[in-house]
Amino acid sequence: MHELAVTESVLEIACRHAVKANAVRVTDIHLMIGRLSSIVDDSVQFYWDLISKGTLCENAKLHFKRIPATMLCLDCQHQYQLAGELTPCPKCNSSRVRVLSGDEFHLESIEIER
Repeated sequence: MHELAVTESVLEIACRHAVKANAVRVTDIHLMIGRLSSIVDDSVQFYWDLISKGTLCENAKLHFKRIPATMLCLDCQHQYQLAGELTPCPKCNSSRVRVLSGDEFHLESIEIER
């Protein structure tokens, strides 16, 4: 259910920037979502279709780009991408790892009509 709050934030940000740019409507919204993020694309789209009605963003197309999860082993300094679930370092089998990328969620860009 947290997708509703996230989607409301995206709508607020997109509308605010569209107004500043003197847009008549927003046509496209590009979202960056890390693979480790718990954000579900279909849920965001569902809420978007409901809450964007009557705004500058109504009928704007959402584009979802998933960012791979990149990890750093804190023992051997090996960087690797996760192929599936969170796993130990494939080089030394240490479980002391840090997420370098893949937990992001942000609005990358919007496209507008003036």
